[in-house]
Amino acid sequence: MASMKGHILISMPHLTDPYFSRSLVFICEHDENGAMGLIMNKSFDDKVVKEVFPTLIINDEAINEVISPMYFGGPVSLEQGFILHSSDYVNSDTLQVTEEFSLTSNSAVIDAIQEGQGPQHFKMMLGYAGWGEGQLEREIENGDWLFQEVTLEFIFMGNDSEKWISATQSFGIEMAPTTGGLA
Repeated sequence: MASMKGHILISMPHLTDPYFSRSLVFICEHDENGAMGLIMNKSFDDKVVKEVFPTLIINDEAINEVISPMYFGGPVSLEQGFILHSSDYVNSDTLQVTEEFSLTSNSAVIDAIQEGQGPQHFKMMLGYAGWGEGQLEREIENGDWLFQEVTLEFIFMGNDSEKWISATQSFGIEMAPTTGGLA
């Protein structure tokens, strides 16, 4: 299977795991060793972030005004923050995923965003989703996920709670609406 880096995974209705039910996962890395992605349509309630992660550097009120909402990126390493962003910003730790998308996980990007020098489009994620060697391919073969190319507009603009429905409808699958946030 070709690399799915830069594509989104669309969870199928039979996935009832609370982490992945009605999830859209942006794939940041995918090779023969496995895959890493970020759930991009499940935001945390700001109150939950403050209660569950009281010591995070990003829990500063000024930062919360700039980076709200924060998103549940996946169940692995929830204490780790990632910024998925447009490729118009780069620092020494930035991973360019595609021509349009980059990923940065250091505090310099947060400072740049606060100073108005950061990427034009971004989402702050806590945690990530990971798959071991061949695991994602088996899940796709099992019918757990569909995948498709994605645009900046789809990832960063519009109502997150409607994106899963929109993505499934692009394959001709009709779903009833539901809420998209955690908490």
